Amino acid sequence: MGLAKLDEFTLRDNRVARYAKALAHPARVAILRLLAKKKSCVCGDIVDELPLSQSTVSQHLKELKASGLVQGDVEGARVCYCIDPKEWALAQRTLTGLLESFREADPDCCAPVGKNNVRSR
Repeated sequence: MGLAKLDEFTLRDNRVARYAKALAHPARVAILRLLAKKKSCVCGDIVDELPLSQSTVSQHLKELKASGLVQGDVEGARVCYCIDPKEWALAQRTLTGLLESFREADPDCCAPVGKNNVRSR
């Protein structure tokens, strides 16, 4: 989607999409779980914990940083990563709002259509 099209959606919808992109790969979910469990900055430990190369982990961390969920600080030759607590809380509220927006639909709404376009019961 072109950048200009993003302007046509709400800020909340753009946030949901940004978080969804960050969560769209199991390696990134694993990294987030690891960081959330540690509750502190993690440097080289991430590569030791996952079956991925350093370059692959770096790419996933780049996506997580772009989403805002993870922050990284350079300490000499190392970069330490941790959950950004403010963005994490915002993501939690934003994604919960989306998931809670669904209300129970008519049970026949998506029932399979049989012969003569009559819904099966």
